[in-house]
Amino acid sequence: MFIDIHTHAYHPKIADKVLAQLEAHYGIAPVGTGQIDDLLARAKRAGLDRVVVHNAATAPAQVVPANNWAIAIHREHAAIMSFGTLHPDYPDFERELDRLWRNGIKGIKLHADFQGFRLDDRKLWPIFEALSGRFVVMLHVGDRLPPAENNSCPAKVAAILDDFPDLTVIAAHMGGYLHWQQALEHLIGKDVYIDTSSTLAFIDDDTLGRIVAGHPRERILFGSDYPLFDPGEEIGRLRKRLSLRDAELEQILSAGFRLFR
Repeated sequence: MFIDIHTHAYHPKIADKVLAQLEAHYGIAPVGTGQIDDLLARAKRAGLDRVVVHNAATAPAQVVPANNWAIAIHREHAAIMSFGTLHPDYPDFERELDRLWRNGIKGIKLHADFQGFRLDDRKLWPIFEALSGRFVVMLHVGDRLPPAENNSCPAKVAAILDDFPDLTVIAAHMGGYLHWQQALEHLIGKDVYIDTSSTLAFIDDDTLGRIVAGHPRERILFGSDYPLFDPGEEIGRLRKRLSLRDAELEQILSAGFRLFR
């Protein structure tokens, strides 16, 4: 069973707007339509059995609607495993977590840069406590700003891991988009998962090799970051960049399922 642990898909009413925002922010031209049918078609062509779809509420008022969408697509599509979302200013997060859990949602996505907070904001600490031992947490990590100025740098993730040892964290983008040297310093080799999303097209060979050599292979997960990248093309890039044999590639493609047992 192969899984893409990091994808996004949007309601048809907003998909075009979101794709334009993504291209403006990252300077990457998205592939496809950013909608469910296109994601699932690409995943099937890539030989994937499941995809995890993430969304992030950019304001407290968006938490419930965003999670309603996550629940709906989780129910409607056997190939989709949705993550919900929270915001540190949302007042009744424990009740919302209970609602998500009852509806089969076992993960939470936080994107501090898009949601407008810092990962060292202590408002998050009660949320991390409630998530510990229960939900998987996907954290966006890194961006163009220097680490000290960035909302989601690897050092902030490391501090969360220190304070919440029972929290299961995926540090997206191999521990930090464009912050891979800091990821090596603060995250690689620690008790944290990393995914390959939005990394392979940008990272140099030496840094990639050091990350892969320094981190447990079972904690490296495949993620495409669709609609920024096509899952099949990212699998091909992963195989080539790491010179993977079939069994090694399959280990990475299947590793994400362990999080949901």
